[in-house]
Amino acid sequence: MPTAIRRPAALAALAGTALLLSGCGVNTIPAKEEAVKAKWADVENQYQRRADLIPNLVSTVKGYAVQEKDVLEAVTKARASASQVTVDPTKLSDPAQLAAFDQAQGALGQSLGRLLVTVEKYPDLKSSELFLQLQSQLEGTENRITVARRDYNLSVQDYNTEIRTFPSLITAKVVYGAKPIAPFKATTVNAEKAPEVKF
Repeated sequence: MPTAIRRPAALAALAGTALLLSGCGVNTIPAKEEAVKAKWADVENQYQRRADLIPNLVSTVKGYAVQEKDVLEAVTKARASASQVTVDPTKLSDPAQLAAFDQAQGALGQSLGRLLVTVEKYPDLKSSELFLQLQSQLEGTENRITVARRDYNLSVQDYNTEIRTFPSLITAKVVYGAKPIAPFKATTVNAEKAPEVKF
């Protein structure tokens, strides 16, 4: 076969292969998996922000509520415990890891709720500018956690849909051995109800 004929045939075959591969998820699957990992990092980042605010809040309350030592210690212990539970981004398909993470964060949220209820007893503390700033930052962080979890779940849904639909399904199983990633589920007791904190 002359070179002039082989060259267009080779280019056509190369273009056909590229077109075929672009439709089967070879690049899409890893990109979506990385997006899920990035969204999970956002979730962890917001929980870390909350954990970082807690020592300041405890210190502020401690100055006013010396006799509430048990509550303050419970918050400090729950924060330490929650900070130790992490999820390996490569194991996001394991719902048990996410449940353990959520349980630790839920325990911290409950002890933090008890701390904020304790504040009711101290009118001077409730009007403290530092406390009000910390309370506002904590409230904003809780909202950010909610948004980060929602964004993570949307990213998981996108990834899981990609690896379970044709033609990406073939690439996901054959090339990557991809498994569905677990969404973030509220597993704490009474998670469907937001804690009621009155000031």
